[in-house]
Amino acid sequence: MTTALDQRPAQAPPRHTTASAPRRRTRVLALAEARWAAAALALFLVALPLQLTGAPAWAWGPLYALTYATGGWEPGWAGLEALKDRTLDVDLLMIVAALGAAAIGQVMDGALLIVIFATSGALEALATVRTQDAVRGLLDLAPTTATRITDDGTESTVETARLTVGDTVLVRPGERIGADGRVLDGTSEVDQATITGEPLPVAKRTGDEVFAGTLNGTGALRIKVERDPSDSVIARIVTMVEEASRTKAPTQLFIEKVEQRYSLGMIAATMAVFLVPLAFGAALTGSLLRAMTFMIVASPCAVVLATMPPLLSAIATAGRHGVLIKSAVVMERLGQIDAVALDKTGTLTEGTPRLAAIRPLSGSGLDDDGLLALAAAAEHPSEHPLARAVVDAARDRRLDLPAVGDFSSTPGIGVTATVAGSDVTVGAPARVRAASEAEGIAARAAVIAGELEGGGHTAVVVHRDGRPVGVLGIADRLRPDAAATVTALGRLTGSSPMLLTGDNPRAAALLASEVGITDVRAGLLPQDKVTAVKEAEQAGRRVLVVGDGVNDAPALAAAHTGIAMGRAGSDLTLETADAVVVRDELSTVPTAVRLSLRARRLVVQNLIIAAAFITGLVIWDLAGHLPLPLGVAGHEGSTVIVGLNGLRLLADSAWRRAGSPQ
Repeated sequence: MTTALDQRPAQAPPRHTTASAPRRRTRVLALAEARWAAAALALFLVALPLQLTGAPAWAWGPLYALTYATGGWEPGWAGLEALKDRTLDVDLLMIVAALGAAAIGQVMDGALLIVIFATSGALEALATVRTQDAVRGLLDLAPTTATRITDDGTESTVETARLTVGDTVLVRPGERIGADGRVLDGTSEVDQATITGEPLPVAKRTGDEVFAGTLNGTGALRIKVERDPSDSVIARIVTMVEEASRTKAPTQLFIEKVEQRYSLGMIAATMAVFLVPLAFGAALTGSLLRAMTFMIVASPCAVVLATMPPLLSAIATAGRHGVLIKSAVVMERLGQIDAVALDKTGTLTEGTPRLAAIRPLSGSGLDDDGLLALAAAAEHPSEHPLARAVVDAARDRRLDLPAVGDFSSTPGIGVTATVAGSDVTVGAPARVRAASEAEGIAARAAVIAGELEGGGHTAVVVHRDGRPVGVLGIADRLRPDAAATVTALGRLTGSSPMLLTGDNPRAAALLASEVGITDVRAGLLPQDKVTAVKEAEQAGRRVLVVGDGVNDAPALAAAHTGIAMGRAGSDLTLETADAVVVRDELSTVPTAVRLSLRARRLVVQNLIIAAAFITGLVIWDLAGHLPLPLGVAGHEGSTVIVGLNGLRLLADSAWRRAGSPQ
């Protein structure tokens, strides 16, 4: 355990570290520590019975010496390296205490101290690497090779690291996808639980997005690579979690600030425990042992370890389930929110326009399918989102679309095309309102369009040979989990969420009534959303803003905490928001908040455990006689307990429990 004074460089890290000196261990090093600890324990177990049975000192003495060497060389060397920077490492003080015990004839006690100390360090190191392994293991899911298809159709096997944006790859049934991209051809079901946490495979077809490391089902897919392999969603998850491990939460910063004074006081108190009894005639041996024991049990190892393991474990677990938390600061702040502001489009809704209503006009000779086929044929060449909604609806109904000619598009107005010999126009209702008084059919079309718009839809009027034949209503569909999420966030914060949207008031009010939001603020520009958030925070509220990460970027940045519905973690959302929901599932937002609350509770538990152990052991040492080995066992035991308690959130069950309303 290092004190707050320990600011050693990364190349010589201490056995226990504070957040001010991040520990970058690998499993290899952790296992090496375990081997040294096992060797020290084995040597001790051989030497102890020899000593207790009266064997000569030459038989057990060298074994104890080897115990000191194998169990103490790594923390001792690290402590000596730290002294070069004039920093104090409690690891070194532990070794000094063990050598001091040996110097006054307590060889066995010193060796036991070394064994417990080394074993504790190995257990902590092994527990710590689990946090990194839990997330870095995602990288192993991405295949090392992929089948690339050239322009002439030739197939070749290449390393996935050599794939570039624009490459076309073939993914056969049962193979893992090698890069983030979009389906060019083929249909299949893809198991993408490694990225989004979805328990069931997801159907994929032309135009759908796929992620590296996910498992293809029974169909073959041709995929166009859209991200460099080093910039894939998996790689971003790992990078963000690793970056988060290098941040300090507010609680950790407070502990470090207090620890600086505490450490200096501990050193002064240790000297007093040693010198004061000597001044009153106490024996040197007893005073030295008491002082060394005090120095060990008063060390704040467990206190420093109380904060970061729970927060980093929560970050790792959230990352595995598709919620990227940028830092330990964010994870802690998520549990502090007492107000929520939600965007509408892309957050409470899916962000993808869908056909919601088909209204053929009487006298047009068209039924629902006929009107939809006519509109879809005219819209087919268009790339406008509303056009895509109409065409997709016709495909879902398996309608045959007539041939199209003379297509033209006018932005903001609509499209015109020749369909089956007729001039067909699909456009905004404003085109028929001007003629509504002069023509009865146009008037009926205008009325229907007004009714659809009043219900929160976007109205599109279809004309054939200059006469309106029907109206289509297009809407952005509400997310299935929107209402439940609003309710959950309201319970967590104690107040109903706000709706901040740039949409018209009627559409906003309609959607708000469906999900149970009463505080609706519509027609807002991005700067207006920022103003609303700042007003709430000036009133003493800590606001969580949830948006789509694009037009909500200013509000996300201004909020106490911002979460973006990332869809695949776009550059803008990753840069602006404090957290990104990769799986694009709104219900994960309250789950992440509950996980933060659990992490904060574990931090409090750890601080109580650490304080109780330190207080109890110090009182025992000062008021009674605390054996040195027992003091070490209590001190190291509390550190291990605190560390393992913090790692409880690494389990998948922690996410499931956080997902269940309390």
